Amino acid sequence: MRRRGWTTAARDAGDTVGVEYVSRVPRPPLDGLIDDLYYLEGVPPYPRLTLPPMPAALLIVNLGPPFLIRAGTDVEAAEHADGCVITTPTRAFDFGYPLRTRSVGAHVKPWGLAPFLPMPAAELCDRPVTLEQVWGRSATAELRDRLATADKPHEMLTLLEQELMRRLCETAGLGLVSRTSSVIAATSGAMAIDDLRVSAGVSSTHLAQRFKELIGVTPKRLARTYRFAATVLSIDPAEPIDWADLAGGAGYFDQAHFGHEFRAFTGLTPTRYVEVRQRFLRDHPGHVLDGWPLPTD
Repeated sequence: MRRRGWTTAARDAGDTVGVEYVSRVPRPPLDGLIDDLYYLEGVPPYPRLTLPPMPAALLIVNLGPPFLIRAGTDVEAAEHADGCVITTPTRAFDFGYPLRTRSVGAHVKPWGLAPFLPMPAAELCDRPVTLEQVWGRSATAELRDRLATADKPHEMLTLLEQELMRRLCETAGLGLVSRTSSVIAATSGAMAIDDLRVSAGVSSTHLAQRFKELIGVTPKRLARTYRFAATVLSIDPAEPIDWADLAGGAGYFDQAHFGHEFRAFTGLTPTRYVEVRQRFLRDHPGHVLDGWPLPTD
């Protein structure tokens, strides 16, 4: 199975880069918080990859050499040896990979990290942190040791699932945020936020506060991200693109507005984005990571 965005697949055995990728959906109730658990091992397609903002969060337990993450062009890259936690972002991230990477992780729904965090998600917005900063040094070291000694990827996914089940806790406001976020997702961000507030029976201030606490961004920002992601993921870089038609169909005011959003989210113009996607397709056709990550210029 493959899902564009945070990409999933059973295994990539034929690509010359040599990447193994195994994933599965977790059992209830984790499936209401997490899209999939995954195992990744091999040589990355590029030393650096850019991840434009997606309406999703990410948890990585690193089992290989450290990797670097830079959240935006105005900050220094930070080393992550034990892994990382990334709440729903508003800017592109730059991942610097070692020659060979190995990790286990979870692609998380926007609200899905909240039951596992000791702090409000707003404190982590666009601020990737190490796993140790979230779960503590001893607990993180113990989990990494157990994962590293597991025999097979599926056993490792089961160990991570058990750890997440053990850490799952009641979170105030989670039902409200997950329900309203699901409506935003179902409409690709086209749902009026005030209509959401009215149907939920809460004030706009209360809804925004809950979103900031549990997701890290406001409902309006999440809707904006869903709309952009749905629009960009509909682009086929192998086919001619009518940018004006694409922008209008996605509900952008005009093509200039769409271009502004593109640069804000990816740092690239729409045409440059397609060129970079085409480069990925040429260099690594059928690669498991194709879809959202981009080679870093």
